[in-house]
Amino acid sequence: MSAPSVTDVATTARPVASPLQRWLASVRRILPLAWPVYIGQLAVLAFNTVDTLVVARHSAVDLAAFAVGSAAYMTVIIGFMGVVLAVSPVTGQLHGAGRHEAAGDQAHQGIWLALVLSALGALLLWQPEPFLWMAQATPEVAERTRGYLHALAWALPAALIFAVFRAFSTAVSRPKPVMLLQLGGLLLKVPLTVALVAGVPALHLPALGVAGCGWATAAVLWLQVLGAWLWLRRDGFYARFRLFGEGLRPPHRPALWGLLRLGLPMGAGFLIEVTGFSFMALFIARLGTTPVAGHQIAMNLISLMFMLPMSLGNATSTLVAQQIGAGELKDARRLGWHGLWLGCGLAVIVGSAVYLARTPVLQLYTDDAQVVAATLPLLAWLAIFHVADAMQTVVAFTLRAWRVATAPMVVYAVSLWGVGLGGGYLLAFNVLGQVPDRLQGAPGFWTAATVGLLVAGTGLTALQGWVLRRRPQAVAASA
Repeated sequence: MSAPSVTDVATTARPVASPLQRWLASVRRILPLAWPVYIGQLAVLAFNTVDTLVVARHSAVDLAAFAVGSAAYMTVIIGFMGVVLAVSPVTGQLHGAGRHEAAGDQAHQGIWLALVLSALGALLLWQPEPFLWMAQATPEVAERTRGYLHALAWALPAALIFAVFRAFSTAVSRPKPVMLLQLGGLLLKVPLTVALVAGVPALHLPALGVAGCGWATAAVLWLQVLGAWLWLRRDGFYARFRLFGEGLRPPHRPALWGLLRLGLPMGAGFLIEVTGFSFMALFIARLGTTPVAGHQIAMNLISLMFMLPMSLGNATSTLVAQQIGAGELKDARRLGWHGLWLGCGLAVIVGSAVYLARTPVLQLYTDDAQVVAATLPLLAWLAIFHVADAMQTVVAFTLRAWRVATAPMVVYAVSLWGVGLGGGYLLAFNVLGQVPDRLQGAPGFWTAATVGLLVAGTGLTALQGWVLRRRPQAVAASA
């Protein structure tokens, strides 16, 4: 017999990993970055949950104002936040390439973007008449909505500056500081919201109603910004990025242009996604306080479930961006697909479990039988809705790591605005005169939104397949 060759020995010593083994290896890399993001985003969502629960028990009018005001605020902040979150994929690629000082400069440029966008956003929140017109709000609801949004105008700069810190820290694989600050903010938010909404007679603090939610949010967000600044100063890990020593670096045109070129379509995509649902709230508000209260509870539940695929997409995007920067394109492609499989698999489990337990879950929000009855039909497609939402979320994050954001924006416009919002309006208000009773009103919007998410998830997955099959080297080179 002949002696084994060097190749034979190497093959024997290093067996080829199976697809399952490669997927599990990717999962072990994704989960340590995903769970802190998940916990932190649950804390952020709990801000809204706390507001919903406290206001719902205060008055139905305040809850209606909160639904309209939240839709307006989310429309403003999510679009602008999408722009500053371009810091994340750019920083991730630079960090993966070992260019730490250049990565640190992205944080400074992101703060400049946050300040400019905050000024624009505050003007929109101070004059919310377009949102009130869309909701056809009653004078009482409109007055309370204005008070809520005026308070949130002071919260907007802090929210966008903290978004820069979050984007930067997650991009360099440090999500835990963000999580801890978000949890700390929640601990402050709960008692402050209760006190400001309901009032504290012993302290001569009047009840502010829904406006108290806005002022509590503003105070907590500015404290989070202070906490982020202290953390960056004291954590030795961040020293390599040279974030301090010369104050806020002046605006740098090429860096800002790079962020805007990616951030503007990212922000537009976020804006389309959030308005596809926030405008639902504004249109449903025309149906009365009970339907809009049911929608608000259903939307909060869906948002709670959304945090899981969002955190997985964030972690996947971080790893993909770092591997692109390091030149490991094959690993970057593999991580993108493995993150998608993980997100969809968990969405099937979570969506099915919540659907089966939907009645007792809704009773945790309210003991009003009419509101529960109005909410239940909105969750008819809950499991499918959640899986489609997970699919489009993870893929969208992965594409941003490859700096592909314009085509996803177009997909979102067609699916979420055209199919979801447009189709929902036709069903809800029976525009064509042929809609069954069960699909009229708020259920029509939710049925069309489910179909829209399926279209978005399918379209974005096909786009990712094309990008990773045909263009990975070109995309990485342009990055």
